[in-house]
Amino acid sequence: MKRKVYIETSVVSYLTARPARTIIGVANQQITQDWWERARDGFDLLISELVVRECSAGDPDAAQKRLAALQGIPLLDINSQVRSIAIGLVTEGCVPPNVFEDALHIAIAAVYEIDFILTWNFKHIANPMLQERIARYLERRGVWMPFICSPQELLGEDDGSID
Repeated sequence: MKRKVYIETSVVSYLTARPARTIIGVANQQITQDWWERARDGFDLLISELVVRECSAGDPDAAQKRLAALQGIPLLDINSQVRSIAIGLVTEGCVPPNVFEDALHIAIAAVYEIDFILTWNFKHIANPMLQERIARYLERRGVWMPFICSPQELLGEDDGSID
């Protein structure tokens, strides 16, 4: 059985964006493309209606590219349990209130017991200081804690293996 990966919006943005201007941006784009081409088939990919909504925003041509990349990936609903967990993540100080959508991404993956959240959002999702709080909160609620990582971390060995 393949492990499950929740694809957060920042990954899709790096995958489909015009070439970046900074060396870090270029590296993140290349790593994302490498993961997409070499590793994604080793996982069951999942997204949410939130990812679709965020990918639909902005420049119409860029949005079309983002949405095309999502074709065929199963969609998870944002239900009342997801909303409740997201609200708790904010009220408990795990995620700042001005980025409620980031709390929703985490809550979706937690409620649906997704193995990994794949993200380039190091400010509010893949932030080790926040992850500690997130893990404690989810544990108190008896909810699954997904492993939060970047495509680079989930890419596997240099030979392309992901075992």
